[in-house]
Amino acid sequence: MTNAYSVLVVDDEPSIGKLLKKELSSPGRAVQTAETAHQAREMLRRSIYEVVILDLRLPDADGLDLLVEIRQHLPDIEVIIITGHGNIDSAVEAMKLGAYDYITKPFNLEELELIVERAYQRACLRFENRQLKHSQNQDKPQQIVGNSAAIKQIRFLIDKVAPTDVPVLITGESGSGKEVAATTIQSRSKRADKPFVIKNCATLQKELARSELFGYVKGSFTGATENREGLMTYANKGTMFLDEIGELPLEVQASLLRTLENKTYRRVGDKDERTTDIRLIFATNRNLAKEVEAGRFHEALYHRINVFNIELPPLRDRKEDIPLLVDCFLGRIQGGGAYRVSDRAMGCLINYNWPGNIRELRNVIERGVILSENGVITENALPRELSVKAEGESDFLSLEAVEREHIAKVLTCFGNNRTLAAAALGISRKTLYRKIREYDIM
Repeated sequence: MTNAYSVLVVDDEPSIGKLLKKELSSPGRAVQTAETAHQAREMLRRSIYEVVILDLRLPDADGLDLLVEIRQHLPDIEVIIITGHGNIDSAVEAMKLGAYDYITKPFNLEELELIVERAYQRACLRFENRQLKHSQNQDKPQQIVGNSAAIKQIRFLIDKVAPTDVPVLITGESGSGKEVAATTIQSRSKRADKPFVIKNCATLQKELARSELFGYVKGSFTGATENREGLMTYANKGTMFLDEIGELPLEVQASLLRTLENKTYRRVGDKDERTTDIRLIFATNRNLAKEVEAGRFHEALYHRINVFNIELPPLRDRKEDIPLLVDCFLGRIQGGGAYRVSDRAMGCLINYNWPGNIRELRNVIERGVILSENGVITENALPRELSVKAEGESDFLSLEAVEREHIAKVLTCFGNNRTLAAAALGISRKTLYRKIREYDIM
């Protein structure tokens, strides 16, 4: 779910659609209208909506039939029914079929707005629960790909910290694989078979961040008409991964610090504290130490989450892993095994600096598959910024040159100890000796 959400009003009276669009629209809520079931179906196919306000009487279909379709094909959407006083029985039937609530004409706009907001919160919770179940059912979580010295060190750190319950802070540029690292930690932990809740703090609305994380009790704020559990409840006994922790509002950071220190939390409006047993993993692309100095991040929280830091290198610093990553991405694409990357195209990939890191590489490979020629991804299938130097062959290092340079660098690093260098490179001593002779190193 994102900060803003969308509402679709389906009513055959243009005046009602126009009124609701005017009154319900806000910076955080986009409202669109449809006058027929056919038009509504088309809009639901083209766009994503969190809430639908549906009139039971439509010119081309029964509103109940459209409700059933929505519940079957778009289960994360919450539907609010509009009905006349004479159709209460139909409204009750709609509730049995899965409608969130109903309101009768003429309706109170303030009441409707509260119902819409509650429906959206329910949609958020439904989405988070579905995400939770999905994460629990991942038989083969993504793994960190690469044989570079930096990646081997990352794997070593993960293997050491995964079995513990200490907080982990994963740092690195956007797209460098922080979520994959967090998922790998969880999959190798003693909580691997327990809930794994992932939340990007950048998507939390400032006003609702506390209630979404910790939950709230009835009457704690306008629109809180029932008790609601937060993500902390669903992560109990398992692991919570808070991505982009630097985006969490300062006032909520203090509450999170209490949870880390005391293993307790309090729902919004609740007098009683609850205990929790969760393992917390954090990630950020910001320099939190500088954020603390600037007063944008809680200093005590920073020291509490920075117990064990894993810093992921940018892709430009481990270009020797690019061929392995390419093979990995091709393997995940349906029929990807039928594709390969030409030598010149691979040279383009290796010589590019990848400001978007692994995420950008994955997108380039997906594009390359679409534009491939007879199963071969050539430099012509790459974005212009990667292939622009293809004509100037002298500007590129060949794959052999890249490998030679890397082997020489590793040998120097280990003081020409070939046993240690071979281990770091992930090859046998025999292979290393052959490559030294082949590339005339030293």
